[in-house]
Amino acid sequence: MSGPIAVDAMGGDHAPDEIVAGARRAVDELGVDVVLVGRGADIGDTLGLELVEASEVISMSEDGAKSVRTKKDSSLVRGSELVRDGGASAFVSAGNTGATVAAALLRMGRIKGVARPGVATAIPVPGAGPTVLLDSGAMADCQPSWLMQYAQMGSAFAKIRFGVDRPRVGLLSIGEESSKGNQLTKDTHALLKELDGINFIGNVEGREMMSGDVDVVVTDGFTGNVVLKTLEGSLRTIVNAVFGALSGPDAGAAAGEALGLLAPLAVEFDPDTYGGALLLGVNGVSIIGHGSSSATAIVNAVGVARDMVDADVVGSLAAAVRV
Repeated sequence: MSGPIAVDAMGGDHAPDEIVAGARRAVDELGVDVVLVGRGADIGDTLGLELVEASEVISMSEDGAKSVRTKKDSSLVRGSELVRDGGASAFVSAGNTGATVAAALLRMGRIKGVARPGVATAIPVPGAGPTVLLDSGAMADCQPSWLMQYAQMGSAFAKIRFGVDRPRVGLLSIGEESSKGNQLTKDTHALLKELDGINFIGNVEGREMMSGDVDVVVTDGFTGNVVLKTLEGSLRTIVNAVFGALSGPDAGAAAGEALGLLAPLAVEFDPDTYGGALLLGVNGVSIIGHGSSSATAIVNAVGVARDMVDADVVGSLAAAVRV
């Protein structure tokens, strides 16, 4: 891997302290070089890490595209520029998703032939490899040809990230039949059915997202983000309810053993475990972390960034789209 990994010290609900702590841990635990990007006056102690000064901050509530154009000295913009200019091999941010996408798109540029980038999020599946959800929030309004490219890029990503030899690609719809869905889904199904180079298994429903029967689920960014947030909320509620019941005064003697057995499952369901989502389609490695990312999430996000750089994921995505 050439060049350090840049981390947005100002991005996320727990910035800058948790982000800086995670970046420091990434250096110590993973042995990678990390450079922080952000406003030094707000960060304070960088824990010995190099800082690239950025005088502006894009908040979580700001309009993504507009803020990137008006705040050109923000940490999000400067981090993407570092990748573009070769000063960093990848960029990690837990900040404003729309602004992270816009900054990567405007500063790193698109892979040749890619119409629009998409966010690939790993959905945990107990007892099996994760399901890749694409797009989970980059492009709310999509065209069939864009979803076709998501299928190509998602398949290539699943091979690299999770070692799936022949990823099963499904199109999210309201029924398995090709006639089901809105016009976008129907038109996309027709394209994917004739597309060489991917293992298209047809339409899949939302209940199959965590079934282990599909490796990549393709949809537009609006629907994908709703699915993602719904799953996150549901899993959090279920996990909290189960652990709460087992920790209560009436739980019984076996509760302690049950808690021990369930603990690994809770870790698997924790978004921090996967670190962040990869923005597919831009000419650089950009990892988008969860807004509530902890220091552990940043460590894992840096690890994903390192692995994607080492695997030349950008080159593989470019080859997949040209097929």
